[in-house]
Amino acid sequence: MSEKKEKKRRRKDEYTGPGEQEVEKPSKEEYKIAKWMKKNVKTKKTKFLSHNVEYFSSGKTLDALMNSKFAEGDEPFFKSRENAIEFLDVMLEHKFFHRARKVPVYPEGKLKANEKEIVKEDKPDKTKSDSDNVNTQSASEDVPKSKDKRKRKIRLDMHSEQVFVDGSEAYVWIYDPIPIHYWIFGLILLLGAILICLFPLWPPFLRKGVYYLSVLAAGFLVFILALVVIRFIVFIIVYLASLSKLHFWIFPNLTEDVGFLASFWPLYEAKYENEAQTEKKMKRKKKDKESDNEDDIPDIIPLEPETIENIKEHDDSMILRKRESDNKKSSE
Repeated sequence: MSEKKEKKRRRKDEYTGPGEQEVEKPSKEEYKIAKWMKKNVKTKKTKFLSHNVEYFSSGKTLDALMNSKFAEGDEPFFKSRENAIEFLDVMLEHKFFHRARKVPVYPEGKLKANEKEIVKEDKPDKTKSDSDNVNTQSASEDVPKSKDKRKRKIRLDMHSEQVFVDGSEAYVWIYDPIPIHYWIFGLILLLGAILICLFPLWPPFLRKGVYYLSVLAAGFLVFILALVVIRFIVFIIVYLASLSKLHFWIFPNLTEDVGFLASFWPLYEAKYENEAQTEKKMKRKKKDKESDNEDDIPDIIPLEPETIENIKEHDDSMILRKRESDNKKSSE
């Protein structure tokens, strides 16, 4: 019976649907090299299809592999650079990473300014001599070179050709192994759940300790809720007494998204209405800068056919008046 079940499992694993190709499983060497690359090859972070990803350069990766233990010894794993490129191409097929296309991101307003500068440089001055024009052309050639040296922000887009190529090509990591500390934390949680289930078998002094701890936790929650209500009542009293000019808060960070200790500091905060309004404006400006949404373009309202006909009639009447005035002048 056990042999039949094993045969059925093998058939299910080996089965491929119509139009599908058999995909080989990655080898142990591929996993070994992928782990080494994750540790030793430098990566950069950027956005890829609205996701934060890590990518590496193909040329730097090949340099690191050729200087590693995989290319040393009497019988190295990578005998040449081309051999390493072929191996990494197989890893790409097994979806350890994929190729991406670099797209430069220009800040808002700078692209138009650069275009204006180029147009100004292309227009020669008639008053200047030929020697001056030569000097301006050489200076204009030096300016973009210095600008190109500056670091530009880059985002990634999907590449149509999924092949591993030597050079400065970008490859995004798909392989993301689970770290060891995740397994340790998972084991601790599992043991903790088993211990909680065995609570009736605990000795009496442990059960009493857990009871007192639960009472303390419940009391702390009630204290926090009461503090939220008290700070709100104090705010209303001060706000009404100052004729809606003073904003006074006890523990202003208590309901904010901060750490545990930071939520209890500062102890109080007092602001007048003008200061509060300026802070709100500053927060709005920061949100506008952080948002990547483009400015709303106003909708173009199409003209009605009656208005179009009226415009045409007006234009025709203007043309006739001009002709009549020209004929009168010619007759005189």
